[in-house]
Amino acid sequence: MYDHSLFLRTLAEFSARLLSPYDVDTVLRELMERLSDALALDGSGVALAQNGRLEFTTAVPERLADLEKAQIEHQAGPCVESYQTGRIVAITDLRTHRDRWPEYCELAEHMGLTSVAGIPMRLAGNTFGALNLYGAGEQSWPKDDLEAAVVMADMAANYLVNASKLRQQEQLNEQLQHALDSKAIIEQAKGIVANEHDTTVDLAFDRIRTHARNHNVTVRSVAEAIVRLGLQI
Repeated sequence: MYDHSLFLRTLAEFSARLLSPYDVDTVLRELMERLSDALALDGSGVALAQNGRLEFTTAVPERLADLEKAQIEHQAGPCVESYQTGRIVAITDLRTHRDRWPEYCELAEHMGLTSVAGIPMRLAGNTFGALNLYGAGEQSWPKDDLEAAVVMADMAANYLVNASKLRQQEQLNEQLQHALDSKAIIEQAKGIVANEHDTTVDLAFDRIRTHARNHNVTVRSVAEAIVRLGLQI
């Protein structure tokens, strides 16, 4: 039976962290650490889809990285099957699946791992990755444990989606700031050119824009040269 108290604390903490900037790799690793602790696992890992195939993302502890990468290399194993089918794949004893995943099972046995479960990561009905859970001994994979793992998989999915949205917002903010900065420098340049030629700011802007077109550069570049370098046009 999983540690329900630790599970709830983890959900509360990581739900709150969604509101602050974060590094996706670090968050996924920390989530896997907490999941391993809550379910008393030997370890866990994450693989995300890219161009229709799973790619290794993280493993806890590090020694499991070789097993995760072997699964990715051969695109064969419980995590891959979970991704491909969109279903939980829970294996009590990998030794009974050697014909199914020979390379994976051989390496798992060499590492002393017996049981594993693949948990699909979904978004809007689409599977885009999977969690791998490595049980201690011949893990029976109780229903409550698997349901808790599904919730953690959904949490990981939320972090990935939210990171994309945060980056989009950052890019929008950067674009807005760039636009504001451009407007400010162009306004200064218009004032300088208008004063130099004793004309209106509208005609000054036409002069700046014509110069930019003739020299195949941006209006902002011309404006910066006027304000900062003393360019006369």
